[in-house]
Amino acid sequence: MSQNKNNKTVWSTRITKDTSSIFQKVGSSLSVDKRLFKEDIAGSIAHVEMLFKQKIITFKIKNKIIWGLNKIRNEIIKKKFIFNPKHEDIHMSIEKRLFEIIGDDAGFVHTARSRNDQVITDFKIWLRNSTNEIINLLNSSIKIIVKNAEKNIETIMPGFTHLKNAQPISFAHYLLAYVEMFKRDKQRFKNNIENLLENPLGVAALAGTTFNIDRNYTTKKLKFSHPTNNSIDTISDRDFVTDFLYAASVCSVHISRLAEEFIIWNSDAFGLIKLNDRIVTGSSIMPQKKNPDQLEFLRGKTGNAFGNLFSMLTILKGLPLSYFKDLQDDKELVFKSFDQTKYSILIFNDILKNFSVDKKRMFELANKGYTTATDLADYIVIELKVPFRKAYQITAKIVNYAEVKKKRFDELSIKEIKKIEPKLNEEVFKIFDLKNSIKSKKSYGGTSFENIKKMINKYKKELK
Repeated sequence: MSQNKNNKTVWSTRITKDTSSIFQKVGSSLSVDKRLFKEDIAGSIAHVEMLFKQKIITFKIKNKIIWGLNKIRNEIIKKKFIFNPKHEDIHMSIEKRLFEIIGDDAGFVHTARSRNDQVITDFKIWLRNSTNEIINLLNSSIKIIVKNAEKNIETIMPGFTHLKNAQPISFAHYLLAYVEMFKRDKQRFKNNIENLLENPLGVAALAGTTFNIDRNYTTKKLKFSHPTNNSIDTISDRDFVTDFLYAASVCSVHISRLAEEFIIWNSDAFGLIKLNDRIVTGSSIMPQKKNPDQLEFLRGKTGNAFGNLFSMLTILKGLPLSYFKDLQDDKELVFKSFDQTKYSILIFNDILKNFSVDKKRMFELANKGYTTATDLADYIVIELKVPFRKAYQITAKIVNYAEVKKKRFDELSIKEIKKIEPKLNEEVFKIFDLKNSIKSKKSYGGTSFENIKKMINKYKKELK
């Protein structure tokens, strides 16, 4: 092991020739995985404490190693640590520096441990903490959305299907749809944390170790819930990676959907919302332009999230057990998706704080396209005691007539309506009122103002 004090690899006794310079350059993961240094040092400290507890190393050696590791951590934090690409990854970089600081006793740090279980341990700890960070950011998103909804309970807008006016809804009800999406996103990330609570440390290369180690000790020390059950599976498992990448992809989809809608609604054609200057950019040639670039940025990033997921799935497809160099890319893919998800949510939250609603325009658009037609059909069923399909046909005839005459429902006379259905009277005009339409949707999950208030209170309680 003393050879590790120079630039030779730990396997140089067996492999006598240096790895090609080109592979050293492209095969090194140090530039990517150096962000795991805190987790790597924490894992190593827990490991040597366990080795001492089990009387595998002495008290003196344990303290010497821990002192050296803490010194390295401080060097990295203070940016005094020299990262040498020749050392391949953060794990070997730290070990190499440990040899420089404390000498040959550094070789005991790798007793009963392989880089295989070391890497996964570090990665799981990092991903566990990072996933909780994403969950907290999503909580912030939900809070902002609920706050916006509370201000817009009685803001009436058209609900769309096929991007065509369908039925009048509350803008608050629309916003709360995204609360449900982000709640599911949170749950997906939370589900993955359960897999991240299994401790890989101690399975060594793939078969376990002959040393009398205590995996329960390191489990408790590193805040895992229990050790993994099968050493081969532990080394080869990357389900926790694909699960995170999938959760990040779906979350990206939800952000992208709202971004797309806001882009459309901010357009001159719709004009339903206005974006604050804080979240728009200008044109290099057209002075009048205010472009929704941040929303477009969020929409575009979805492709990257998908790409990271598909890349990882492709790496795993057909890969035999247990460890292969192919798996090295897992961290880069996760780091990219984490960074993108984190900053996308932060940008998204800023957008949610910097837009305004054109309530007048929303109401005007909701009053076009005969959005209360379904209400009319329901009314005919109740009042005339006819099957819904017949009521549908009567309503369709009234719509056809109004369309030809270029009139809204409320602009028709009772005489005109009676020509189509004689049994209807002036009470029908109550049905054409948008506010009445929304109030009537009292079924659980519907858009009634009453329901929305209840849901807002429910979400507030959940966020406490």
